[in-house]
Amino acid sequence: MDVVELLPRLHLLRFPVGQAYLWRDGDGDGDGDGDGELTLIDAGPAGSAAPISAYAKGRLRRIVLTHFHEDHAGGAGELAALTGAEMLAHHLDAPVVRGEVPGPPPVFEDWERPLHAAAVRHLPRGDHQRPSKVTELSDGDALDFGGGARVIHVPGHTDGSIALHLPDHGVLFTGATIAASPVDGSVIPGVFNLDRSQALAACHRLAALDTDVACFGHGAPVIGQAGAALRETADTYGTRD
Repeated sequence: MDVVELLPRLHLLRFPVGQAYLWRDGDGDGDGDGDGELTLIDAGPAGSAAPISAYAKGRLRRIVLTHFHEDHAGGAGELAALTGAEMLAHHLDAPVVRGEVPGPPPVFEDWERPLHAAAVRHLPRGDHQRPSKVTELSDGDALDFGGGARVIHVPGHTDGSIALHLPDHGVLFTGATIAASPVDGSVIPGVFNLDRSQALAACHRLAALDTDVACFGHGAPVIGQAGAALRETADTYGTRD
């Protein structure tokens, strides 16, 4: 796991496939050493729980999953067991996260199939531990971190995909609905979607937000004037393929 500081309160956790983000609120004991409560956005693939837990040093309060895919939620069950952190996901994806039902597979574009096969080769094989308790979220819910994080339901990548917006800080976590290209860093719609037209509509919804920092599930974040980059992407791709 690689750790990159994006802002004093915000760190990127990078894995072989996908990435997660740690947000810190406050200073736990007022001594200025930055030991406040932590929120994790996405949990990484199976096998990532131990390094995340070690890095969090007992301060992880909650884990918010943007969707159920293995590279974002595979480590959720083990991490919840290690840390006791509350697990949260949209109510449409929560049953998949808990292992109660199988998740529907993406509807691949032909050009996406070799990309997906290459990504899967980097993921651990076999079953992974599932969280038994998942707090279920809905569009518009407010969460108690980052000055009031707003849950935004953005179906398309999965039925229960969400983004998280921190209006007080201008920070947006897009999950896999939007990504940064590994080739040139440009902002693009995410791949491996269940419904591409819905995913493109979701890009438009996120582009309308007041965003300075955009944190993607895949690819380098945009630090500064991210809203302009998101609007350019929405205008470029429209609402159809």
